[in-house]
Amino acid sequence: MNELFHRIPSPVKRMLSLLPAYPGTILFARALNLALRPHLPGDLKSSIEGRALRIDVKDAGLVLDFMFRANAFHALRSSGQPDLVISAVARDFFALMRRKEDADTLFFSRRLVMEGDTEPGVCIKSSLDSIEWPWFEFERVLGRIRGKVAGSP
Repeated sequence: MNELFHRIPSPVKRMLSLLPAYPGTILFARALNLALRPHLPGDLKSSIEGRALRIDVKDAGLVLDFMFRANAFHALRSSGQPDLVISAVARDFFALMRRKEDADTLFFSRRLVMEGDTEPGVCIKSSLDSIEWPWFEFERVLGRIRGKVAGSP
């Protein structure tokens, strides 16, 4: 994997940790609603309904609190103690998203940590594993963009 994604540099982490989390969480929740919500099975929606969830990107100092309620993801300003926290470094989240790493491998090597009520976390993992994600094949998408740029006048 590209060296850029091994660790977020400390100065960048300090800067990111100073930014308010809520605006980023709003964008994150909207992205989840566009990309993920239409593909979620009903049993998963039921298991996460009304639960406060947190994604903690350790090396970026980035914490995203959100909830699934009324068939949509919603940003939370701060959920206090969330029902489930999933934490890892940015590189590992990126590898998961690109399907270059498996959640089980990261979990058992302690690079991906779930804290709190892990039952919804296991449901989320199983559901995400069953969804085909062609739009997360970044190399192919970037190749198309490069081709369009190179072919444009």
